[in-house]
Amino acid sequence: MRNFKITVEYNGANFYGWQKQNGKRTVQDELEKTITEVTGETVTVEGSGRTDRGVHALGQVVSFTLESKIPCVGLKKALNNLLPNDIFVKKVEVVDANFHARFSAKKKTYQYIVQVGGDRNAVKNATLAYYPFSVNFEKMEEVSKLMIGKHNFKGFCSSGTNVKDFEREIYDLKIKKKGRIFTFEITGNGFLYNMVRIIVGTLLDVGRDKLTQENVEQALASGKREYAGQTMPACGLYLKRVEYPQNA
Repeated sequence: MRNFKITVEYNGANFYGWQKQNGKRTVQDELEKTITEVTGETVTVEGSGRTDRGVHALGQVVSFTLESKIPCVGLKKALNNLLPNDIFVKKVEVVDANFHARFSAKKKTYQYIVQVGGDRNAVKNATLAYYPFSVNFEKMEEVSKLMIGKHNFKGFCSSGTNVKDFEREIYDLKIKKKGRIFTFEITGNGFLYNMVRIIVGTLLDVGRDKLTQENVEQALASGKREYAGQTMPACGLYLKRVEYPQNA
């Protein structure tokens, strides 16, 4: 029995998220069906985390075990020949038996891409968010520094979560601007339900003077959702990278 680690990218526009759901198209289900078709073995694949409906991935990490002796290069080629066009396997590795895509992860980096102002792009609306207001980039950069470090991010979490610990650590938060396209890149040890989308919505609302730095400080201090900004749509969110210990 070998433990496999694969890195995949996918366009989430036509999926009901990562996790299997009866009668709905999901990334997990597509991968499991295709692996079974290639190897003849029934597998359960574990992802580094669940992406919601419409969310994309550039570097989702998946683990599963196989009896098959198929080489990594052969498995990658066979999977990509059979997978639908909106999923692609970037890398296949055999790893230590103790490796688990979710529980072994130490850092995750998400990217959020949004067009700020201008005319909405009908062609890219499944892979790019749209924010119709002008913003102050420098103000957003300054307030974004408040997010760095360990905080109680309950105020940046949507209702419906069943977690009890809302403390997370953000290691880095960068905002890049190219014309009207803003790219937010956030690295942390973990993220709450809709946390990245709310952080981005909060910073954009700060940039248009709908929210103040004091509001953000209140959201972090009190854990109250009312002080933070809007939840941005799923279409602009990408799971960019998952990092593991060197021996994982």
